[in-house]
Amino acid sequence: MKNILPTSTVGSLPKPAWLAPPEKLWSPWKLEGDQLLEGKQDALRISLQEQHLSGIDIISDGEQTRQHFVTTFIEHLSGVDFKNRKTVKIRDRYEASVPVVVDEVARQKAVFVADAQFLRKQTNQPIKWALPGPMTMVDTLYDDHYKSREKLAWEFAKALNEEAKALQEAGVDIIQFDEPAFNVFFDDVNDWGMAALERAVEGLHCETAIHICYGYGIKANNDWKKTLGSEWRQYEEIFPKIQTSNIDIVSLECHNSQVPLELMELIRGKKVMVGAIDVATNTIETPEEVAQTLRKALEFVAIENLYPSTNCGMAPLSREVARKKLSALSAGAALVRNELEF
Repeated sequence: MKNILPTSTVGSLPKPAWLAPPEKLWSPWKLEGDQLLEGKQDALRISLQEQHLSGIDIISDGEQTRQHFVTTFIEHLSGVDFKNRKTVKIRDRYEASVPVVVDEVARQKAVFVADAQFLRKQTNQPIKWALPGPMTMVDTLYDDHYKSREKLAWEFAKALNEEAKALQEAGVDIIQFDEPAFNVFFDDVNDWGMAALERAVEGLHCETAIHICYGYGIKANNDWKKTLGSEWRQYEEIFPKIQTSNIDIVSLECHNSQVPLELMELIRGKKVMVGAIDVATNTIETPEEVAQTLRKALEFVAIENLYPSTNCGMAPLSREVARKKLSALSAGAALVRNELEF
């Protein structure tokens, strides 16, 4: 890994069309049984190769083995009914049919550990693995058992902690928790959301990250962004709590957003994954545009703490667009490294 400005994706990458229908979320698998397992492993190999060819330094699994960044983890827990679903409003933005918590939730088996072990064998580069955060998990289902968002988040945090420790043992270098719900429910974040996340990272010695973005480039999210005005100051509500937490890295959305970059001052001292690639458009950034975002971020983040990355996951994009965007990210980081003679 380059010591300065190591690049990484934030979450998902597009899946091959033979594995799942492209350019959509919750895309159903086209294979079954042993063929599905083999297909997922092949997709992991392809995702790794595409990141290598694009010059990405910190490798992710591209979420090739999961249908969705939240529900795939929940599927493996006890106490959740996926058959008798209910409709809820996710992130206060869009309605979705979701599973129901009907009993105590617990992790009874490993979820992503075999996938992480497989990926670890394929590369010597650092690996980052994403898990859903407790609050975002709570916001992605209907609770008919605990009747308390906080209690349910605490149980999810315990399950996540067990999985994170197993992933760490499998050789994962950075474990990232995705918490888009942090951008919406500020009071909950400060009352119990951050505490639940601290429980999820308890006892880990690998690096930990929290990813907070404005969502995939889907219509509900894009429409919501239009209501946020000329400055998106959501991070201001939650960064002070994150600043005093045990989380090592904060991943945030920058390029083509209305986030005032000076808000990064609130997490001074943390490592920051700066989103320099817009995942809500098919337009390919130029290396210079990426470099410009990174230069602005360097006013508020020490260079040894800056990790150039994407704004969010790229599952809804085509593979060609995603590839070109990753190459632009690497090229933009190289421009800044060369300017600063690293």
